Amino acid sequence: MPLAEAEDLLGPGRPHPAHIMKGPDIDGYPYSWDGLKLDVTQRAVSGIGIHLWPGSTVKLPALVLPESEAFEANVLREELITALDTAGCEHHVNGTLTFGQQSSILTRPANVYAVFSLPGRNNQVPRRDRHYLDVMRNYTAWHR
Repeated sequence: MPLAEAEDLLGPGRPHPAHIMKGPDIDGYPYSWDGLKLDVTQRAVSGIGIHLWPGSTVKLPALVLPESEAFEANVLREELITALDTAGCEHHVNGTLTFGQQSSILTRPANVYAVFSLPGRNNQVPRRDRHYLDVMRNYTAWHR
């Protein structure tokens, strides 16, 4: 989808500073709509991501999260895995992004990955010993 079409649907996005410094033709940097990030390559959407800060409230465009533009960002790893299992969505440990205090899963066949980590010192979460969702991403074009 061309970036212009995405902006027609979502409203004007906030370009990454690289777009501002280098111009609109720089590839791989996101445009943001609060927690929603769309990567842009050759002025077309090449990836989509949702970025969360555990313990905070995340805002997403109504087109992405109908009837509720904001939600609490406390998504536990176990909860997401249970939801994927219930939906019959295949998923595996993503070894590339699982290390130290972080873990990751990759869904198939959509190639959506989710990265989880232990909460930071300033994250207000109910369980400090659990992994919370930080980001979900899917690269639709150039990252496959």
